[in-house]
Formats: sequence, C-alpha cells, structure tokens
Amino acid sequence: MPVPNQRDSELTCSLLTAWLADHLPHSKGLTVSGLHAPSASGFSSETLLFDAEWVQEGVKLRQALVVRVAPTVYQLFPEPRFEDHCRVMRILGRESGVPVPFIRWYEPDPRLLGAPFIVMDHVTGQVPADNPSYHVDGWVTEASPAERAHLWWRSLDVLAQIHQLDVARLGLGFVDRPEYGRTGIDQQLGYYERFLTWMRTPGLPVSRTALEWLRRKEPAEPGTPSLLWGDARLGNVIFYNFEPRAVLDWEMVTLGQPEVDLAWFLYMDRHHSEGSGVARLAGFPSQEQTVARYERLLGRQMRDMDYYEVFAAMRFAVIMARLGQLFIEFGWLPQDSDYPTNNTAARLLGAILEARC
Repeated sequence: MPVPNQRDSELTCSLLTAWLADHLPHSKGLTVSGLHAPSASGFSSETLLFDAEWVQEGVKLRQALVVRVAPTVYQLFPEPRFEDHCRVMRILGRESGVPVPFIRWYEPDPRLLGAPFIVMDHVTGQVPADNPSYHVDGWVTEASPAERAHLWWRSLDVLAQIHQLDVARLGLGFVDRPEYGRTGIDQQLGYYERFLTWMRTPGLPVSRTALEWLRRKEPAEPGTPSLLWGDARLGNVIFYNFEPRAVLDWEMVTLGQPEVDLAWFLYMDRHHSEGSGVARLAGFPSQEQTVARYERLLGRQMRDMDYYEVFAAMRFAVIMARLGQLFIEFGWLPQDSDYPTNNTAARLLGAILEARC
C-alpha cells in the first residue's frame, strides 16, 4: 500500500512545471501530465509518477519521470536519511555497473513540495508484488519455473555486484553510523534498539527477546565491511524480460557483512510464502542452493547465516510494528488493533526464535 494521497494533483503539476522549467533552461513549452502515485509504492517515502514534454533546439522531447519526496508526516524510520540514499544512487549510477534509476536532480529546499525530493527517470519493467505476495498473484505466478529461477539468480548476481564494490574508492563511507556502535552488526543492533525506543509502542515482546538473543550471540565479523543495500529483496527490483533493470529503495543502506543482505533476501521470500501461509512457487531455488551459489560468487564461505536470519526476522517485525502504528493513525485499523504486535512478521520471528533457542 502506498503513502496516503496528500496532494492536489493540479497544484502539484503546476509547481513541478515551474520547477522543471528552471532546471531545463533552454526548453520551451514545457508541460507536466499524468501525475499519479503508483499503486505498488511503499511507505518509506512518497512517490509520484508523471510525464514531462518540452521542445529543445527545435526537437520535441518526452520523458517519463519519477519524484521521490522525503517523508514528513508518514515516517516509517526514525531517521529517513533521504539525502544519503540519493547520494548512494548517484555514485552507483555514475561509477559502478549496479543498475539504478538515473537521478536527474536533487532538490534540498522543502518549500516546493513540503520536503526535499529527487527527480529520476522512470524505468520500464515489472516488480514482484508484496501484497498480495508474488507467490500468490501477479506476473511471477504466470512465469515458468525456469523464468522464476532466472530472475532469482540474476537478482543474486546484482547483489554480489553491490557487495564487491570498493567502498573506500567510491567514497561510500558516509553511510556508516558510528553513533550506534562499531561498523557492522553491533551498529545495526544499536540502531534497532533506538528504533524500538523511538516507536514508544508497548509490548513487542518477541522483538525485544530477539534483540536480547542477538546481543548475546553477536558473532565476530572478520571480513572487510561491504556496502549493504539494506532492503535486498525481489520486490525492490524492476525486471524486464526477467532481467534486473534497476534496484530500488536504498533507505536502509549501511556497511557490514554481505550475510546481512543475503539473509534478508532469503527471509523476505520466506515471509512472503511460509510466513504468509502460502506455498512457495516452483522454480525458486532453495536456501541451501542460494547460499552455495553466493559463496561461489563472493569466493568465500557465508558465515553465521542462522544468526543473520534471526536479525532479518527481528528487523522486519520492528518495521511491521511501525507500519501497524501508521495503519492505525490513517484509520485503516481500529485504535485497539493488535496488528503492531500480532502480524505475519511477528509470528514468523517467534517461530524462528523457537527453532534457534
């Protein structure tokens, strides 16, 4: 479900037209049309799609564009880090082969749309659905088992590309958050401890139990920290003919061990099948096959994957609790709903913890 519609479409078109005219100084007859929010967008930031047309040097041009607006009222994370994720995408687009949408402009001034925003090119393709899960409905269900395997493995190839980037050479160290702890899992646990405090939601016992377990079992992380996508999952990839065209949503970007992203990738697929009470579609490789393939891609053994699965499950349970808060605030759920503490992510975390403890 997307962020609730907050805007007057006609006014927003007018504002964007004037703003784009300033950023395309040699254009003539610029128009903005077709403004809408995609039905599959998420809660991390507001997304608006539109078409821009203009004449430049006698040539009529048309470009499908996307605006991502930094969160204001509807804030999923304690610190959205909007500028950081924009900066990461620009570096990756300019200096790596990682497929990301081309960012044309970043506007830090909140006066136009109420918050900073970025404008990037629209990428044509299809995205596996989260709700209902791609294991239940949509174009992935219509694909052959071989096509599903292909999109899975090609997504894994892109993930390995990200983990093999030279963080220092690309100047990506700014995503580190030392105020939460040492780089890696120590820092990320510190962040989620802060997240739980920020939410001020009573209860959430399974998430707090998981955090305590994760602190007790915290592994050594001998490898050099990699860039972590943070939200590595099929639902954040735009595919065209089952090939990844763009990877999206870098709000959770950080530094750490590749196992964190790989465990999240596997866990999110498990949540969208077993965790949601549906069968996994034929063709998707198993966890064992995926880990073995990833070890070949990175040229080393994947360590402590059971631990990082618990971390992934805890993270999603915390995020779903926050989503539950937002659903109640929007009036989509009654004030006394137990959704923040009783949802698919919380239940799956409980099952995973029971198996580990």
